Amino acid sequence: MGCYRVCVYAICKNEERFADTWMDSMSEADQVIVLDTGSEDRTVERLRSRGAEVTVAHIEPWRFDTARNRSLALVPEDTDICVCTDLDERFQPGWRDRLEAAWGADVSLANYRYTWNFNPDGSEGCVFWIEKAHARKGFTWVHPVHEVLQWTGRQPQGRTVTVDGMQLDHHADPGKSRAQYLPLLELSVREAPLDDRNMHYLGREYLYYRRWDACIQTLQQHLALPTATWSDERAASMRFIAQAYLGKGRRAVARGWYLRAIAEAPHLREACLDLARMLYEDGEWEGVLYFTKCALQITERPKSYICEAASWGSLPHDLRSIALFQTGRTRQALEEARLALSFAPQEERLQKNVAILETLNAQQGVQ
Repeated sequence: MGCYRVCVYAICKNEERFADTWMDSMSEADQVIVLDTGSEDRTVERLRSRGAEVTVAHIEPWRFDTARNRSLALVPEDTDICVCTDLDERFQPGWRDRLEAAWGADVSLANYRYTWNFNPDGSEGCVFWIEKAHARKGFTWVHPVHEVLQWTGRQPQGRTVTVDGMQLDHHADPGKSRAQYLPLLELSVREAPLDDRNMHYLGREYLYYRRWDACIQTLQQHLALPTATWSDERAASMRFIAQAYLGKGRRAVARGWYLRAIAEAPHLREACLDLARMLYEDGEWEGVLYFTKCALQITERPKSYICEAASWGSLPHDLRSIALFQTGRTRQALEEARLALSFAPQEERLQKNVAILETLNAQQGVQ
């Protein structure tokens, strides 16, 4: 098909519902290889009927890196570009041509745009760039969960290229359990206690489970690691610590951590808006206006996974509208309410806010 041999490889279990749409999406590849780890539905049969080469193997004890490496081992040695995906992901058409155009003899890794989730109205939610297209030799998957590619080749790693227009969309199964993530993250941190990325993920997972003290302790460990130098992730740890303190009812301490997060990564909106939401709950309207203004002054959306969709949607304008209304500035409140609605035109609450403010301004003779 092209100047390079491209192979898609994946792991799966009980994903019959995704098999056809995934195969349609991956059809631009020369070869599709799947390691099935114990499906009890018709996943294997469906994939094979569509042309995938499927091997069945049980991974005990379960680890994502082990499964990924087993699937990668099935890819032929003469493959030029390996592309790892999951069955609940879809490439938008034309991905292969764009990938080949960016590739070269000195390239070993490619990154491309990834939509991790979608909002209820179908618009994109969390968007960032991932690196799961790689050369056949020299890479190994590491970590029991939140696994990543690690260069283990004898020669220096080749260039990493960004593939403009290559887009992968994630359509997750909401019924899939996350129960295995926490024990695997705890294992990952035990295996590599100095790995800052997994320490951050573990602290975040404790937050999801409302284990406030474990969250705080783990994320403070993350911040103390000498390798924890990426300001975006450090700021996220500070935000999560703040949220844990909110869970413990210690609002003053939470406020301090939000301010630290803002100072750590002033190019990110999230901490400003987290603090604005807290101040909204406290009825501190001028504070809401100040920190939403700070957020809106950040106009370049980051490409990392730290970026949250809400920060770039209706939220900052919605909070501003409410704060302006509460302080008697109804004309400005209407302007912000309309801006909020422009980001989420189907949201009934925002529609009602605009209608109420339009009526109020008309009564006051304000356009």
